[in-house]
Amino acid sequence: MSLYERLLETINKRPNAIAYDFVNISATYAELGAEIDKLADVLWAMGVRPGDVMTISMPTTPQGVECIYALNKIGAIASMIHPLSPPPQIEMYLNLSKSKWAMTADMFYDSFKPILANTSVEKLLLTRIPDKIKGILKILFWLAKGRKIKVPPDPKVVWWSDLLAAKGLPKAEKPTINTNDLAIILYSGGTTGTPKGIMLSNRNIIAEGMQVAHWAGMDTRDSILAILPIFHGFGLGVCVNAALMGGGKTILVPTFTPETVAKLVNQKRPSFLIGVPTLFQALATNLMFQKTDLSCLKATFSGADTLPRTVKEQFEATVQNAGGKVVLREGYGLTEAVTAIMALPLQEYREGSIGIPFPDMLVKIVQDDNTEEAAVGEEGEICVSGPDVMLGYLDNPEATAEVIKQHGDGLTWLHTGDIGTMDEDGFFYFKLRKKRMIKSSGINVYPSHVESIMQQHPAVKNACVIGVPDPQQVSRVKAFVVLKDKSKANPETAKEIISYCRENLLRWECPRDIEFRDDLPKTLIGKIAYKELENQELERMRAAGEYTGE
Repeated sequence: MSLYERLLETINKRPNAIAYDFVNISATYAELGAEIDKLADVLWAMGVRPGDVMTISMPTTPQGVECIYALNKIGAIASMIHPLSPPPQIEMYLNLSKSKWAMTADMFYDSFKPILANTSVEKLLLTRIPDKIKGILKILFWLAKGRKIKVPPDPKVVWWSDLLAAKGLPKAEKPTINTNDLAIILYSGGTTGTPKGIMLSNRNIIAEGMQVAHWAGMDTRDSILAILPIFHGFGLGVCVNAALMGGGKTILVPTFTPETVAKLVNQKRPSFLIGVPTLFQALATNLMFQKTDLSCLKATFSGADTLPRTVKEQFEATVQNAGGKVVLREGYGLTEAVTAIMALPLQEYREGSIGIPFPDMLVKIVQDDNTEEAAVGEEGEICVSGPDVMLGYLDNPEATAEVIKQHGDGLTWLHTGDIGTMDEDGFFYFKLRKKRMIKSSGINVYPSHVESIMQQHPAVKNACVIGVPDPQQVSRVKAFVVLKDKSKANPETAKEIISYCRENLLRWECPRDIEFRDDLPKTLIGKIAYKELENQELERMRAAGEYTGE
């Protein structure tokens, strides 16, 4: 079945249960189904057809969520990107996905305007955040932000509110959809470190959502704070779709602050709190969150990056002092398998473990550079098999073949590029990333991509990007730069390069620091020795008392 058809099962089973909560409104499953059906008719009237791609560039709001399922109902594909993406990145994503349509909020129109002519996008669907807010809050939003947003007349723009107000629209035709058809495109650097479209099928999204819902025992009594964004597999797959597969409530949070989370926990009493290490660190140190009654929490899970022990202890102490009893558990996943594919079970905790696989998922450790299974306790590459594994990388069969391989057991396995071990009871432990990648505030940063952007700056001859320890972000980005004119190695040039990066990269990807070098260290075969730069930076930080880790 399709993703929409699977959601329809929940709608028919639990029509009166609350499906989502957003600011000061909520919708039952029956109401959500009606909203999705109306939007599907609107999209059909716009000309969206089976196989078409629409890029969705939205914060976590009902409009973005409804659009994903409405597109799926008519057999179209949702391509999910960060709403704060700069224009050059948006252009790249639109062209990579061959999007004929795009959707964003009016506040992000200026990022789309200069690049639409360079793409195949026929119409840009604009929505306003207050389209889903009622009463005094709608007025306050308009006074604070809405009145400052100006969208000039544009023949490519169509407005969400106008389309949904239209009467007599033809019903969207029901297409023939296979469960293995492409449903959603998410983006990641993949295991080779350059941006790629990850093709996820109906089956991928359904299976992962059902696994998480079953793992957590989620039903109509449960709710989850959807703090993580819907353009990310973790936010979409766990915080939204898993709740809808299980019949629970997803509490949509468009922007994160610790104060917002504290208020929502007080008001909405969520059962589950899911996030990345930096989120839990921010909550643990926030005075308002520390004073919140946390007895409602049934479970908390951290993913997308290694959880520092200090963050875990600090958060658990905060919860205990505020009347809660949960342990902060770790999980593991990757966008090439939607998101989480294993976690620590609620019934057992093992120090340092990322858990055991979800139902229907297989995980094994293989020896380096071959497909032979490693012995218990032996380090090797984590490989994953099961219904969550992606169809492949968009228009990139070579990269797909590098990571999806058939082993001697006859099964197809995804090679994650991560190193880990398995103990004698089948619990897994993450060790390190085989691929070169930085995790900054839970966001994947691929150094090769950042370096390629930096090297387009006219002053830059060469650049190497590394991650350095940071108490707030876990890792922050630092760049070592060789200039074409070395006499210009000064703070003004550094600011200019960082500003250039901010115009072309997400803010998490931008270097916070730039160090100018006359040359960069090389390996024996002439590649830049980024590991040597990492070691030099750690030594410098230790000497300065800025870092005490291993």
